[in-house]
Amino acid sequence: MSDKEKSPSQEENTNEQTSLPANEEAKTPETHSEVEQSMIDESQKEPSNTTNEELNSTSEEAEDEATAQEPSAEKEEKASNEDNAHQDELDDAIAEDSEDEDAHERHGIEMKDYHAMSMPELVRELSSLVKNEKVQHIRDHIQEIKTEFDAKFEEEMEQKKEDFLEEGGNIIDFHYSSPVKKEFNSIYFDYKEKRNNHYQQLKNNLQKNLEERLAIIEELKGMIGAGADMGANFSQFKELQERWKKAGPVPREQYKMVWNTYHHHVENFYDFLHLDREFRDMDFKHNLEQKLKMIARAEELAEETNINRAFRELQMLHKMWKEDVGPVAKEYREDIWEKFSEATKKIHENRQAHFADLDKVKEKNLEVKQQIINDIKEIADKDITSHNQAQQQIKKIEALRDQFFKAGKVPLKVNEETWQAFKENVRTFNRKKNAYYKNLKKEQYKNLEKKLELVEIAEDNKDNEDFKATTPIMKKIQSNWKQIGHVPRKDSDKIWKRFKDACNHYFDRLHAVRNEENKEENEAFDKKKELLDAAKSLELQGNPEEDLKLIKAKIAEWKEVGRVPYNKRYIEGKFNKVLDQLFSQLDIGRKEAEMMKYENRVQALDEADDSRQIEREESFLRKKISETKAEITQLENNMQFFSNVDESNPMVRDVLKNIERHKVQLETWKAKLKKVRSL
Repeated sequence: MSDKEKSPSQEENTNEQTSLPANEEAKTPETHSEVEQSMIDESQKEPSNTTNEELNSTSEEAEDEATAQEPSAEKEEKASNEDNAHQDELDDAIAEDSEDEDAHERHGIEMKDYHAMSMPELVRELSSLVKNEKVQHIRDHIQEIKTEFDAKFEEEMEQKKEDFLEEGGNIIDFHYSSPVKKEFNSIYFDYKEKRNNHYQQLKNNLQKNLEERLAIIEELKGMIGAGADMGANFSQFKELQERWKKAGPVPREQYKMVWNTYHHHVENFYDFLHLDREFRDMDFKHNLEQKLKMIARAEELAEETNINRAFRELQMLHKMWKEDVGPVAKEYREDIWEKFSEATKKIHENRQAHFADLDKVKEKNLEVKQQIINDIKEIADKDITSHNQAQQQIKKIEALRDQFFKAGKVPLKVNEETWQAFKENVRTFNRKKNAYYKNLKKEQYKNLEKKLELVEIAEDNKDNEDFKATTPIMKKIQSNWKQIGHVPRKDSDKIWKRFKDACNHYFDRLHAVRNEENKEENEAFDKKKELLDAAKSLELQGNPEEDLKLIKAKIAEWKEVGRVPYNKRYIEGKFNKVLDQLFSQLDIGRKEAEMMKYENRVQALDEADDSRQIEREESFLRKKISETKAEITQLENNMQFFSNVDESNPMVRDVLKNIERHKVQLETWKAKLKKVRSL
């Protein structure tokens, strides 16, 4: 090593070395130089060494400017910078893990896709972590959960704010919370308390460990230049090394400084101790064996598919290389460090490739999310024209919103932009939805005013004695009521009850008055009761023609009486039943008998002067015709099963009779329908 490559600390070591007592310079200068050079060079090749940084700095200042501008030098500098970046990343990770002796447990906790979870799901995950895991191991998980929860709650709160303002509220009065937010805050508060308590205790422990390690360094410094037996010094040195290993973690901001100081004085100890060849070779051999094992393991990790696990174990290997294992003989120093560096570089390249793959996945996620945002925008750009359409679009937006969160994360550089685009388009839709329902409420309040006017008309006229003039008015407002749209739900039942009560009150009075006025119908009912009793007691003489004339006379007499009150028309059915019994005693066609009876029904429909009753009767007859035709078709189809059976077969005869009976019924229904249509 040239003089210009030595760091200030190494120059200090050399000066101290020249002033040693004679009994400590038993080795020849040449032999001592070889040992010293081996120790110092080995330490300089170890990662993150302050002495090494000083050497690099001094060396770079001494380089010729022209040579530094050459392409090969630039490539070497670039490669060196990349290696330094990798090493810095490792050093930072090691420093962080050094505070936590159980760091492997932290790495073992699964980092779930919190982005895809709903707020209640995030609360459950938060609760589970705080309850079941050590507080020092869940920092990253809690931060990720809080970030996602806050984003989702902010989105929900903004929507509630929009709704509040659309309702006419003042922004100053707006406040929003929710049970899930309160539960999250409560659990997060518990976490912060546990975290603060833990780190307060950790801070105390780290400080004690720091003081202990600094004390060990002072003891190590005190051994340099001591006149004790070389073997005793070496034993004491090994004891200090064991105490150093067991001393526990120190604050991460002190980690590099403490280790570099310790390493520097270890080098000094090796330099000034002048180990004899037996001790030196034994230590070199042991260190070489350990470092070869680390190299072999690092090379295995370079083939590991679990990138995160490989990187974590690489951290441990570098920490061991750096802290636990001393230097090796000069002839092996370059070779083993290059092998270890090469394996380290391969693991870093694998990690970079892994992150590149993750970036590709995030790019695909970005495409999916952009499409979802476009779909939301397409819906948001449409005008809402009906309640059903609004509800359908709300469901679509909710589905797209779920898809957005389940689509995964996007590249960090466009994360905020994507999130803002998503929120803005959802907000645009919500504003349109709110505007629609706001206008709808205005329309409903207008409908409420219209219906209240009808209620007032009904209540003002419910006791009116001029039934002839008032009845059309009451019927008109009932018709108008049906044509007016919805009113606010809170008012709907109340105004409907008022309107219905007023209308019922009026028409109950109307029916009572009409019953009083329609004495003729009541008298007709009494007469028909007498005719019904007479028809029941009628005895036929056995002469079909005379008996038929007698029955027709009873029917004519019944028709002449006129109509009865609406609520007493059941007497018509009773009279028809009596006629059925009388016709059954005569030898006349079923159709003819049915049509004579039906004359009464037709007359009753005509006298009722109610188009709805006639329509219902016509609908009933059409239905009977359709059913009878279907029965005939079914029976005729059934006959196909008896194609090879003689018609004299009793079963066949029954089917044929049934078909014929249904055909007669069909003709009767058709005749009745024709009669009704003539009204």
